[in-house]
Amino acid sequence: MDKTLDNAINNMPVKGFLDLKEFAIPTGDDLIKAILDLKKEKNAVILAHYYQPGPIQDIADFLGDSLQLARQAKETDADMIAFCGVHFMAEAAKILNPTKKVVLPDTLAGCSLADGCSAEGLNKMREQYPNALVATYINCNAETKAASDIIVTSSNAEQIIEALPKDRPIIFAPDKNLGRYLSKKTGRDMILWDGSCIVHEAFSMERIAQQLADHPNAKLIAHPESETPVLELAHFIGSTSALLNYVEQDDCQQFIIATEEGILHEMRKRAPHKELIPALVFDESCNCSECFYMKRNTLEKLYLCMKYELPEITMDEDIRLKALKPIEAMLELSKSIK
Repeated sequence: MDKTLDNAINNMPVKGFLDLKEFAIPTGDDLIKAILDLKKEKNAVILAHYYQPGPIQDIADFLGDSLQLARQAKETDADMIAFCGVHFMAEAAKILNPTKKVVLPDTLAGCSLADGCSAEGLNKMREQYPNALVATYINCNAETKAASDIIVTSSNAEQIIEALPKDRPIIFAPDKNLGRYLSKKTGRDMILWDGSCIVHEAFSMERIAQQLADHPNAKLIAHPESETPVLELAHFIGSTSALLNYVEQDDCQQFIIATEEGILHEMRKRAPHKELIPALVFDESCNCSECFYMKRNTLEKLYLCMKYELPEITMDEDIRLKALKPIEAMLELSKSIK
């Protein structure tokens, strides 16, 4: 087994996870029990995003959006954080917890937004606009966070943008759709990085318009990372947690959901009597929008990463300290947001 484990560790940079085919991984209820036993044995906490596969959401200690998970990561007293999300989220947990071990089931669980925005590119934009403040969406890597003045999430972005000095221009990266939405909401002109989320850009305005025609009593709700034509059709626009709360609390009984389909798992728990319809995407062979990266994590990979404490998130301490400042500024400015 040692040789097999060594081979799996050596292959992690390519595979993204401990690929131990020869190892007997528990299945079904035994797998869930094994994960819970490991959690107790290692004093670990499992944090999961709403876009994760349903079985992972069900086993998590804390389920949330990016802001909620950042807060939980900062507040936990666990020795190990098993982060079920994408790479930039696990990095944020490590930035906030340098002495804790942070593991991610699959390091290839990435993000198109994060991959498309570099610290080098952001610094070049800053050189063009030397008086600008750099507000960066949390969907970015540690180096990009380190090059930012403040981090935002979809839950707190509007509040933070409005709190920034009015006499200074704002560079907003990396999501241009969220940036346009925030500019419209706050009245602030912003210099936008040319980036977008492949999942939220997949929605088809024409197909959604037909869905609304077919379901005249339904409300369309959308995440602000979606493109402007989709947002203009929406009855409600909000962050992941805001969309959840809206479905739970609004009197409407039928909703068309324009965000990653993983959110439907929690929505059905909170509002089991309501009809939830995934918004349609351009690809007519698919009826919903799913993040390939989020779905790379599985219960089997979670078990292996907790058992062997790999893959582990590590980073240069200088980068961590620089990235910590804009994250802490975000957390301070968004204390009033639940």
